[in-house]
Amino acid sequence: MSSSVCTGVDRFMSGVLERLLGIIRSRWSRFSEVFRGPVHAVNTLARRSLQQSFTTFHNWLRFVVPRFSTRFVDPEAQSLDLSWDVTSENERALTLPDISTCNLEAPSIKWLLETSTDPEVFLAAANLVPQVEWPLDLDVSDMLPQLYDILTSCVGFDEQIIPSLEEKASACIMALCHLYCGCVLQAYLSRGEFICRGRRDYDVFDNFRLMDIGIANEVVLETAMQLCPPEDDDRGFRLYGFQLDDCPDSVLEWLSHFLPYHFITGRVDEDVEEFAIAVISKLLSSPSSPSNQIIANCMLLACVMIGVQFDKKDIVRIDKSSALPRFADALLTQFQNVLWACDGDDLDTDSTGVTRRAWNLLDVICCMLEPAKQHYSPSGYTMRNLDMCRKIHSRARSSEQNYDLFDALPNALHFTLTAAQVSRDSAHVWYRHYFWTGDSHSPEDFDWLVDYLDYIYYDEEEASDILLLLGVMKVHCSPAKQHLFIENLIICMDSNMPHNLRHAALRAAHSAREEIASIDAIDDAELRDMILTKFSPAILTAVCPQPGATLSDDDPDRFFRHARDLCYLELVFALARNSNWHPNLFGDHHIDRCISMIVECGPYASHAFYLAGILLRVAPEQLSVTPLDAITEQQWWGMMRDAWFPSHHMINDIHCFEFLPVLVEGTKRHMQIASEFDLKRLISNVDYFLEARDSEKGEGEGVVVAVKEFRTVASDMLEKLVNSNSVTSP
Repeated sequence: MSSSVCTGVDRFMSGVLERLLGIIRSRWSRFSEVFRGPVHAVNTLARRSLQQSFTTFHNWLRFVVPRFSTRFVDPEAQSLDLSWDVTSENERALTLPDISTCNLEAPSIKWLLETSTDPEVFLAAANLVPQVEWPLDLDVSDMLPQLYDILTSCVGFDEQIIPSLEEKASACIMALCHLYCGCVLQAYLSRGEFICRGRRDYDVFDNFRLMDIGIANEVVLETAMQLCPPEDDDRGFRLYGFQLDDCPDSVLEWLSHFLPYHFITGRVDEDVEEFAIAVISKLLSSPSSPSNQIIANCMLLACVMIGVQFDKKDIVRIDKSSALPRFADALLTQFQNVLWACDGDDLDTDSTGVTRRAWNLLDVICCMLEPAKQHYSPSGYTMRNLDMCRKIHSRARSSEQNYDLFDALPNALHFTLTAAQVSRDSAHVWYRHYFWTGDSHSPEDFDWLVDYLDYIYYDEEEASDILLLLGVMKVHCSPAKQHLFIENLIICMDSNMPHNLRHAALRAAHSAREEIASIDAIDDAELRDMILTKFSPAILTAVCPQPGATLSDDDPDRFFRHARDLCYLELVFALARNSNWHPNLFGDHHIDRCISMIVECGPYASHAFYLAGILLRVAPEQLSVTPLDAITEQQWWGMMRDAWFPSHHMINDIHCFEFLPVLVEGTKRHMQIASEFDLKRLISNVDYFLEARDSEKGEGEGVVVAVKEFRTVASDMLEKLVNSNSVTSP
């Protein structure tokens, strides 16, 4: 019997040690900073521990087995509640998969810390404590006094950490604080003597904090101390954001994981709120892209700050990256709800602090959402968010103490863009977005954006945000603000402005192109003159600030960029419909640019369509010698042929649809040099248009008749060409 027990326990211990070896090996690269000792420490662990397991088996058998097993919490303590007691309205189920007890690393690390006498092995295990899962129902209360004793052994007679033991002391401080925070989350808030009986935990931590332990260790201790403040709440310290400059990334990540505990347990004040936001900002402003785990930690922290509630067993999980989509959705939804409710009103009226926290989180909310944009859907409440911004602007203008409101407004506008997944990236400024503004908004509702643009046009980032909103939402100001709007567009398109601001202004001008094209309908003579004499040349400056300059392929101002120039051509296409614009299109060199673009846009049929629309409309007004003479017959034909390719996509754009008769005549004029292949391709594209048109209902039968007649002409020409080729072929 004893032999079988011995064999079973030996097998048990060998399995434990092999598992520990696997754990440490698998995490070696991840914790390269942690494992500064020799690599052979792991092998030392396996060799020495296996030797001990056989030679001292009878002495520690009763010690190892019960301590290695997963022991539950002290039955005399308060009962463990794994869920945060909250209403169900904001509760979020992460549905993170449970980790099987047999796959947990924590019991192995626990056993290692309690049994190992090898300093290198102990140090490695202590550094692993913050990196593994410690479930709330795993009792670690006996580990706290042990870590405290080992930490105390690192203190010399002068009440300072012994220099040669600083690394060991730092590992003990982090491990002790990590496990302590978990104990507090188990709802043991009333006892306050986990670490050393007869001494308050606060005093234990404070004793080490007053030593010369370095800023990083001091921050870790103070974070834990915030969970066990003295009864008089006179902490004698504050958590300052500037301290984070001296903290390594590992400490910053640890803080992002544990700061939610403070909000859940109610151990939080405005200092902690500011500190939490500073942690988020520090982590997400790193030059390197943050990992999904970092983003998930920051999002959960922000969620908890503004009242989103989660199950405790999910909050304590180290790896929450799989829940990133749920965090993003929860954060966006709750953040919008809180902001809509306050609009920058008196923040002190909210006794919960949630509104104040959301208001302060405006500084960093976009830093969390932007790198996670693939994990959440665009907000369906863009107009409501913009209304919130309008109310903030109104309060700022009417308030004597408006500095905080004006500081918050740019962040609120940025959030509106980010929530709608409108990127500030200059490469994405041309993306098409579709928003429903509703019937309840009039042009006057957007006049404040023009006023604000006039107020901050010198601020590149803020001005770009306003222009992006005006551009992608396709909203327009009232006639009363049109002069101010055009005036600011001209300023923002200046060649001295950065490319992202010029391009945002071009996008906004593109959105307002129909009003600008109707120059003869503008009653204000001064505005008409400004549009023709200043706005027209500014359009070209927006896309070509350095005419004749040789730029690299990755330069945003290089001669041809597909998306930018499509936006430009659509704008000029609209202007060319009005003959009053033609002299300015020639005089301000828009026609010259269009001609030079012909050779660039061969693969891009949409560009060919708009180029044809511009050049065919201005051609009848050409003088004896004009830039159009530089276009070869082959270029004319290639442009006409390619323009038909996207025509079936244009049927819902009334202005493109109405241009087709002009395109028919232009194609007839230049198709005499067409090859058999080109004619077949042309007829096929015309057929696509007619099929698409047959599926649509509406006016425009005259256009359809003209296109059908043209198809007959093209078919007859193809038949003659085929017959001619068959006769001449041998």
